Amino acid sequence: MERLQKVIAASGIASRRKSEELIKEGKVLVNGKVVDILGTKVSPKDIIEIDGKILEKEQKEYYLLNKPRGVITSTSDDKGRKTVIDLINTNSRIYPVGRLDYDTTGVLLLTNDGEFSNILTHPANNIDKVYLAKIEGIIKKEQIDMLKNGIKIDNAKVKASHVKLKKVNQTNNTCMVEITIHEGKNHQVKKMFEAVGFHVEKLTRKRIGNFQVNDLKSGEYRKLTPKEVQIVYSYKKSK
Repeated sequence: MERLQKVIAASGIASRRKSEELIKEGKVLVNGKVVDILGTKVSPKDIIEIDGKILEKEQKEYYLLNKPRGVITSTSDDKGRKTVIDLINTNSRIYPVGRLDYDTTGVLLLTNDGEFSNILTHPANNIDKVYLAKIEGIIKKEQIDMLKNGIKIDNAKVKASHVKLKKVNQTNNTCMVEITIHEGKNHQVKKMFEAVGFHVEKLTRKRIGNFQVNDLKSGEYRKLTPKEVQIVYSYKKSK
């Protein structure tokens, strides 16, 4: 037995918060009866309807993609640009876990499991998101300390849990910096560097939790193993 809002969110058709709103608004039926009480538990045998449509029980799918540059992290694009969904061969209604900018590359997970997605994206779970940034200029210790101690972007304080200068190119006046964050705000890494005076030329996400692209080439993907999926669920259980 699982909570109704969790089952709806896990189907991928709505976030957990939106699922709760649908229930409270009386738009969800279980076995033909309106259920508007949050926390109501249902079994796999129960028939769930939302706005008159039966909730299909999709098989859960999980993918790890090495996102290429120039691809939108979205399920669709009104400008007709290629999305990360176009790169995955599946008929299921999967969606990306979090976002990577149009010009950002690297690790991206996709699924139709809402709870899996919530665990990875919720900052309270302290899951590492590791990026490698090529920035204009040479970063100094005081700027690294600012990133680690916390800075304000978009009226919110954010900080890096780890920052390391990896490589310096004095000729081009650029450097490579590895930065680890736990949040996932819009353009967060770029805005953090901008806040301490640096423009990001290139950005790659190297790791989320234990997930890395390893030998996957740009644009390639693979399915996650059952063990990898269970590790993600353990992130929440351990908190």
